[in-house]
Amino acid sequence: MTAHLTLVAAVLFLLLSFQSFDKLSFFQYLKKKILIINSEPRRVDPAPMATVCCNWNETALLVIDMQNDFVLPEMGSPMLVAGAKAIVPAVAKVVSLARERGIFVIWVVREHDPSGKDVELFRRHHYSNGKGPTMKGAKGAELVDGLKIRDGDYKLVKTRFSAFFNTHLDSVLKGSGIKRLVIVGVQTPNCIRQTVFDAVALDYEHITVIVDATAAATPEIHSSNIRDMKNVGVSAPTLQEWTCSGA
Repeated sequence: MTAHLTLVAAVLFLLLSFQSFDKLSFFQYLKKKILIINSEPRRVDPAPMATVCCNWNETALLVIDMQNDFVLPEMGSPMLVAGAKAIVPAVAKVVSLARERGIFVIWVVREHDPSGKDVELFRRHHYSNGKGPTMKGAKGAELVDGLKIRDGDYKLVKTRFSAFFNTHLDSVLKGSGIKRLVIVGVQTPNCIRQTVFDAVALDYEHITVIVDATAAATPEIHSSNIRDMKNVGVSAPTLQEWTCSGA
């Protein structure tokens, strides 16, 4: 490169040394060529595709309220979620994949005192004579068949919609180095939504709600609440999309 520049400089010097050489025309010619070169669009190589970071050890799966009283119509529970039974296989697949990936699995459940004194005020009329939905120790509070807590999982009991409200969930997650959450279960407008919005407020880096492993009373209620959560930065993939992704 240096040799070429030296040669060009020598040629220019010789040309300029001749009296008959038209210097003005020569410089106008150079100016025109330089402007043409500079006006050509510069080729920009595309940036390398970002690599998806699979920090599964920084991810927790929250399985919310997949209990008999919320899922099974035969329980006759006032807490039944119409769309819950249909998502049991999808939830089971998410749990299985989470364990394969080494994701911290947390089972979030409701367990209430038989008196109903620890339940929301508007639901206390469902509790009388030592009976009521998701009562501690009762069949209605058990996980639905097909879902089971295993060694290494964590069980968290809540008494309100949000899994963070008046629980030690945030401490458990932060103490375990968790920065990312994946959420499945029921139901979308209540426990799913409030848990998600609290997680957003608590600055978890990435929150995923698997759209076909969560459910509500109707598809319309489900989809409208998924839309609201997406509007605050929450990811809402299908199970298939999440299976193939690193998020």
